Amino acid sequence: MKRNFAEWILTFTDSIADYKYYIDFETIYRNAEEHKLELNMMNSLIGSKNIEIDFENLMRKYPEVLKCIPILLAVRQYEIIVLDSNGNKLEYNFEKMNYDVAQYKIFMKETGLFDLIQNHLVNNLYDYVLGVESGLNSNARKNRGGHLMEDVVERFIQKAGFKKNETYFKEMYLQDIEEKWKLDMSFISNQNQSTKRFDFVVKTDNCIYGIESNFYASSGSKLNETARSYKMIAEESKNIVGFKFVWFTDGIGWYSAKNNLQETFDIMEDIYNIYDMKNGVIEEIFR
Repeated sequence: MKRNFAEWILTFTDSIADYKYYIDFETIYRNAEEHKLELNMMNSLIGSKNIEIDFENLMRKYPEVLKCIPILLAVRQYEIIVLDSNGNKLEYNFEKMNYDVAQYKIFMKETGLFDLIQNHLVNNLYDYVLGVESGLNSNARKNRGGHLMEDVVERFIQKAGFKKNETYFKEMYLQDIEEKWKLDMSFISNQNQSTKRFDFVVKTDNCIYGIESNFYASSGSKLNETARSYKMIAEESKNIVGFKFVWFTDGIGWYSAKNNLQETFDIMEDIYNIYDMKNGVIEEIFR
């Protein structure tokens, strides 16, 4: 039975954010704990009347305290590059000292960290870093969002009874599919010139299914490109015996690119959304 595109797109959802999407406290606590000892040492400088001298003494006695300085500036790596007022490039290493203490004092002063610590703008640097980590973690929502649809699809695949690394596989390249199941994927790979990777591959007794999944909450040029690309893969995969291409997509961002999506919908047999998965489409198609 041919589906109606206009009715289908009305079942798209506006969000798939789960409870962990907004902020991941486990990661925040873990990252802060990595520097808890050094931060507690630095706490001794809070309210210091002679912070440069106290910092120098602390550094000479406990040089490892350096490791916690980058995160005070919301920087995760241990190397920070600075161009000073004279145009000189300085490459500070906070894992192993590569300048004398005097140069690190300049860094602390010029970045404002001495002022932050000395003037009681914070009462506890560990608590301050928890706040910094919360900010950094919220900025990572886009990355988490990129995997949310994959997580949704995987849950439905598992619910249908498929077992990871037995009857379904994550992130498989065309070459891996060819080697594992002796399929000729050259129609998609452009004679092995492409490094295409599927989000999932499902194996049944009758067929191998290459699966892509994505979700678009907002509009953008990428949607049109995605629709055209998957339309081409759908057409090319029809030439591969024992293989089918399946696309799970959703999100109201598609409303702005529905014409391109409809072109793909009209020629692609296996394109579905979350509503379809909730209504058992995976059990129907993966046979």
